[in-house]
Amino acid sequence: MTTQFDHIYHGLNPNVGKFRVAVSGMAWRAEEIDTTVAISGPDIKWAQWLRVARNFQLRVGLKDRKRETFDGFMREDHDKVAGLMKQHFGITLETKDITFKGWNWGVADVQGQDLAFLVSNKTAFELPLQQVANSNIAGRTEVSLEFAPSNQKPSKRAPDEMVEVRFYIPGTTTKGGRTSEDGSQKSDAEDEGEEMSAAQAFHDAVKEKAELGEVAGDMIITFDEVLVLTPRGRYDVDMYPDYLRLRGKTYDYKILYSSVSRLFLLPKDDLHVLFILALSIPIRQGQTRYHYLVMQFSREEEITAELNMTEEEVAQHDRLKKSYEDPTFEVVSSVFRALSKKKIVGAGSFSSRDGHPGIKANLKAVQGDLFILEKYIFFVSKSPVLLELSDIHQVVFSRLGQGMAARTFDLQVVTKSGPEYTFTSINKEEHEPTEAYLKDKKVRVKNEMLQDVDLLAGAGDDDDEDEEMASIGSGDEVVKTRGGDSESSEDEDYKMSGDDSGSPSESESDDDGAATASDASGDRDFVKPKGAKGKGKAKEGGSKKSKSKVEEGDANDDKPKKKAAPKPKPKKNEDDSMDVDEASTSRPKPKPKPKPKAKEGDEDEPPKKKPKKSVD
Repeated sequence: MTTQFDHIYHGLNPNVGKFRVAVSGMAWRAEEIDTTVAISGPDIKWAQWLRVARNFQLRVGLKDRKRETFDGFMREDHDKVAGLMKQHFGITLETKDITFKGWNWGVADVQGQDLAFLVSNKTAFELPLQQVANSNIAGRTEVSLEFAPSNQKPSKRAPDEMVEVRFYIPGTTTKGGRTSEDGSQKSDAEDEGEEMSAAQAFHDAVKEKAELGEVAGDMIITFDEVLVLTPRGRYDVDMYPDYLRLRGKTYDYKILYSSVSRLFLLPKDDLHVLFILALSIPIRQGQTRYHYLVMQFSREEEITAELNMTEEEVAQHDRLKKSYEDPTFEVVSSVFRALSKKKIVGAGSFSSRDGHPGIKANLKAVQGDLFILEKYIFFVSKSPVLLELSDIHQVVFSRLGQGMAARTFDLQVVTKSGPEYTFTSINKEEHEPTEAYLKDKKVRVKNEMLQDVDLLAGAGDDDDEDEEMASIGSGDEVVKTRGGDSESSEDEDYKMSGDDSGSPSESESDDDGAATASDASGDRDFVKPKGAKGKGKAKEGGSKKSKSKVEEGDANDDKPKKKAAPKPKPKKNEDDSMDVDEASTSRPKPKPKPKPKAKEGDEDEPPKKKPKKSVD
């Protein structure tokens, strides 16, 4: 007889299904996908009933120390499930108490494949150790556990998942000791064992239990003391059939081969070689994420290694050998290529002035090596940046603010997806081979370096014109106007951009400016009033000789009497007044004519007019 329960979940699977119990065993089958889990009756050793997030859970222990969990049972199903366990399998359904105090301090206990957090000897929560990706010691008393996401390709509909949890474990302990709630240690062999921090003991225990999925005999090969530049440190690299493990003094990482997206083998210089892993799921150190694992090897270092694999297993992988006696970087890259089943991207046909596939460059304040490959531009540094040539919209060469003798140039990469990257401090000798290579790869290139040179040359011409205009502002207007059209033509360019007066007549009559300036010495009627105006405006730094003749004529009719009195006042620019008097020697004759008329009428009036002039 078979008993069925609906709306039951298996493990952490989000898909609902049906659970059936019979004499031969128990089975679960999903409703929407074709997934079935079957358990034989003789393999069942124990069963537990406990409260979980999805109602109640039936936990079944198997003979090979594994277990299966089924969630979604209702409270009233307890008696029915207990009877089936006793009737078909001869086991008693044990009820496990769960604490709901909500305390965040207690005892961490490893129970089989789970890490249980106990409060008052009752389980508060459990963590599956098989899903622990990394275990790190943050400080002396804090241990961080990181979990691999169940969804390799995250989507908007995917549920939220916990990716990290931290435990504060104070005090010290000995091997075989146990940490109590208040941090004190309880051990039967305190004097016999070696003393160590409680956090370190907990960290080691988690690492051992987290590797239960792989037996020690499954390890293929180990590379000791590998120099890793990102994240920096020396790590032991353990290679397993499905994943690799980085074991360092502080951090420990578990990286699945399925998360490795690309492999790069690039020569850094004549002595070192870089082997880089691009990761689709980054590894973490606190809040820092690393999408690339950069290893550095010496060219002269060699290794003799033999893989812990049979000949048949070796034959299943591409270009994998049973034993090696080659340079270390060749052995490591060969093993990674075979186990991850990813091709290795090497240096392309690009060659710098020194014959290397990379050039030195800076990205912001970070210095690194810029490798120009067949399909990528790869900047290798503390924070590597990978750009695909097919995603590049434009590459701009520029050299700003360095002068004519610039030794470096900037390389700006504009991508189609939006971000822009500017690589600076590149040796100018690398410009020609870099531009030629990118053009050969059909990449759109824009060269602004020649434009920068033209701008600098134009700035030099502007400086010369500024010096000439400074001499004009100091009172050399008449001398400059006699210099000819060649000098006045240079003044026209200056008037368009640097004139402070902003007179519309100057912008509209650029061609007439030189003519009015040159004719100023010949038109005696306009010299006198214009000279009076020039005295006041010479301080503003510009010559005002391009005004229309109509305006000058109106000014002569209205202001000749007022400007006779201010002549003695301006004593600051004596040179200017002298220039105007010398230029208009023919016009002062009308001024003494009114004086004799006044003397003929009354002899007393002339003395009255004289003090008036002196008072003014």
